[in-house]
Amino acid sequence: MLFNPIRKQPTTRENMKIRSLTQCLTLACVTLVASTLQAQKKKADPLAIPEVTRDKVICFALYTVHEKTLKLTAQLYPLKEGEPRKARLEVKRGDEWKQVAETAIIERGWTAPFRVENWDDSKETPYRVRHGAKATYEGIVRKNPIDKNEFVVVGFTGNSINPGHGGNIPKDDLVSNIKKIQPDLLFFSGDQVYDHRRHYAAWLKFGRDFGEVIKDYPTVTIPDDHDVGQPNLWGHDGKKSTLPGASDGGYIMPVEYVKEVERAQTSHLPDPYDPTPIGRGIGTYYTDLNWGRVSFAIIEDRKFKTGPAGMIPRQGPRPDHIRNPEYDPKSVDVPQARLLGERQLKFLDAWGKDWTDADVKAALSQTIFCGGAHIHGRIGGRLHADLDSNGWPQTGRNKAIIALRKAFAFHYAGDQHLATVFHHGVDEWRDSIYSFCVPSIANLYLRWWKPLEPGKNLKKGQDPILGDHLDGFANKVTAIAVANPTPEKGGDKLTTRAAGFGVVRIDKQTRDVTFICWPRNVDVEDEDAKPYPGWPFTFNQLDNYGRKAVAYLPMLKINRPNQVVQVVEEKNGEVVYTLRIKGKNFRPKVFAQGAYTVKIGEGDATKVLKGVKALPKTEKKAVEVKL
Repeated sequence: MLFNPIRKQPTTRENMKIRSLTQCLTLACVTLVASTLQAQKKKADPLAIPEVTRDKVICFALYTVHEKTLKLTAQLYPLKEGEPRKARLEVKRGDEWKQVAETAIIERGWTAPFRVENWDDSKETPYRVRHGAKATYEGIVRKNPIDKNEFVVVGFTGNSINPGHGGNIPKDDLVSNIKKIQPDLLFFSGDQVYDHRRHYAAWLKFGRDFGEVIKDYPTVTIPDDHDVGQPNLWGHDGKKSTLPGASDGGYIMPVEYVKEVERAQTSHLPDPYDPTPIGRGIGTYYTDLNWGRVSFAIIEDRKFKTGPAGMIPRQGPRPDHIRNPEYDPKSVDVPQARLLGERQLKFLDAWGKDWTDADVKAALSQTIFCGGAHIHGRIGGRLHADLDSNGWPQTGRNKAIIALRKAFAFHYAGDQHLATVFHHGVDEWRDSIYSFCVPSIANLYLRWWKPLEPGKNLKKGQDPILGDHLDGFANKVTAIAVANPTPEKGGDKLTTRAAGFGVVRIDKQTRDVTFICWPRNVDVEDEDAKPYPGWPFTFNQLDNYGRKAVAYLPMLKINRPNQVVQVVEEKNGEVVYTLRIKGKNFRPKVFAQGAYTVKIGEGDATKVLKGVKALPKTEKKAVEVKL
């Protein structure tokens, strides 16, 4: 700055220069601050745990009701020193709130798991979780929809908020559509969390996104590989993984981290079928849920699954990726490879035989029982077989499907990023269950179903990618519907990346099941809104055991409708299948000649017919059954 040596003050000319300089500096500062704020905004961590007032310390809650037992887990923000480590559960009866449970808050993960037995599920009940003197979180426990003709499940997978996986995209369209659909059950099949080190922070974000609806609807959440902090998961009975990518099997993260994840996401589920811990004290959560006369088996796809590294010959850049199209699929189906494990197969066997208060059965799990995609990541990234899929090991895959088809159960899952409907086959195409894999909520890592050969037994005009195929493990699969991404068409990351969600509608009167796959950012009530091409798809409960009959037993004419029928092959004592029939007449199909035992009814009202001979379909014979 220049000064007049006599006046010691800036001259008028100098003053003008000073003002000009000041304005420039001010503008520069404003620009710098704005750019800094913009940069900080761009770098803002969507998982940053917000500082909340103490009346808002309960972030969200989720619950299920099974056999008159309510299990509800409240998720809290971090508590401060000196704050109570207990939470209370109250229900509204009439105009008054009454406390029905109190529980200790588990500090690692800040969860509050409640349990209330002898729950009255015959009516809708408002509830609230309370902490300290001020914090309150309210929701609704729904009435058991046993009287509804239609049961609706809305399913999701792949809730990534990583900028590379679609970014921190608002979930407003999903929440809005859930409210419009008014489902009887919400199902999040895995990868609710994509941050591999901060499950707690990401789980809070999940709750902020979906808590508005989760608090009011029964919800099943099951963790998958990204939830427990790894890119792929072969649980291998809980061993510690030592290889990059965990392809040797086991868990990468510390045991306490895995336990925290499972506690947050599954402690509200019905009690585990067998709670015996696996290796290193990691728990289990596979179980069943009966709600609205629909029986769900909740399966842990990967907890007992063995890792491929060191077990089978490596035939690609990674132990789990087979890129050699000349390989023999039988060579990887080694005896020591497991999928669900004996414990879960035992559970599925018992579940399939028990039809108490159930008309329809379904399995909920992380992913489907086949290699459901050919191209991974980008066009040109063809993968002959993916050992992370439930298509491997083939023997384990077939055991799982056989267990499910004995209960005429369909399969609802996610994980693949790619929406598909498959009709599975074991010995022949279409002899087993249907599966519905829902699309990711947000999707960067794309996958395509792009077989090199056209499918067989196509209907006129069908896309050749559909029809009967062999997957990369030579499993028999029939592609019914596929929502391949179309990034080449431009548009945003949701519309062209085939993101969306799934809806299953179960008609308990006809026993028809309808799969619907919706894109993101549509209004399901808009008459112009359309699901992805190929959906809706409807099939009947009986189609889940599509195996062709060799013979038939006599027609059963039962004096009471909708009875449970179990068919047992006498030469080996094996249960062929168990089903709650529709109506009073049912002719059981069988798959071998010989004699059978047929059990009709439940509990004390059960009739057992022994030595029932298999007959040709053309031979008409009936048996009167009085219960």
